[in-house]
Amino acid sequence: MDPDFLLFALGLAAFCAGFVDAVVGGGGLIQIPALFAAFPNASPATLFGTNKLASIVGTSSAAVQYARRVSIPWRVAVPGALAALLGSWYGAKAVAYLPPTVLRPLILVLLVLVAIYTFMRKDLGTVSTEPAHGGRSAAIALGIGGVIGFYDGFFGPGTGSFLIFLFIRLLGMDFLRASVTAKILNVATNLAAIAYFVNNVSLLWKVATVMAVCNLSGAVTGSRAALKHGSGFVRRMFLCVVSVLIAKLAYDTFR
Repeated sequence: MDPDFLLFALGLAAFCAGFVDAVVGGGGLIQIPALFAAFPNASPATLFGTNKLASIVGTSSAAVQYARRVSIPWRVAVPGALAALLGSWYGAKAVAYLPPTVLRPLILVLLVLVAIYTFMRKDLGTVSTEPAHGGRSAAIALGIGGVIGFYDGFFGPGTGSFLIFLFIRLLGMDFLRASVTAKILNVATNLAAIAYFVNNVSLLWKVATVMAVCNLSGAVTGSRAALKHGSGFVRRMFLCVVSVLIAKLAYDTFR
């Protein structure tokens, strides 16, 4: 395949991934398959690391875009991000001891339950019931960050969706506030994963640079769309991404 066309196709995929990821997470559903299709002979670790390099720019940009318009609950975001950073590092290391695919059936079941619950609770995340955050909220955020951070470093699919759902269900946020808080934690998990990959595998730096620029453009577009259309738009996107995740994991599990 022509190298220029290959970079163009990967850039287009990265733009779409950045858009989706900025709204509800799940950009890896687009970006990772594109990388595997473009470089079928590369090691999975190289492609996962390249994906993280391309993603973190867009995720960070989305977090900044949201922070300008939506107040970030820092008492939740900071402890959650620190726990996610640590959890993601150990999750990446745990891959050496246990194949991530053993989690696939469990994650499939959890995503189905999340989708059913969100669909049946029409008001979930549309109106904020968020309390004043104190020690209890910080403790919940530590738990969410540690567990989901470990999961992201270990396996990954659905990380943003799980974060958003848990922030809504356990801390009463609306979809918009949950999404911006999830972005802060996603930046932390990406940083930890990149630190691990940079020191342990070779990465496709040229490809990552092109995809990062395109992912950034998609993230800016996606975050602006979310801020313009509000929690209802984010909720619909959330259900769409979760549905695609379920279909993808079901295919991988039962094929």
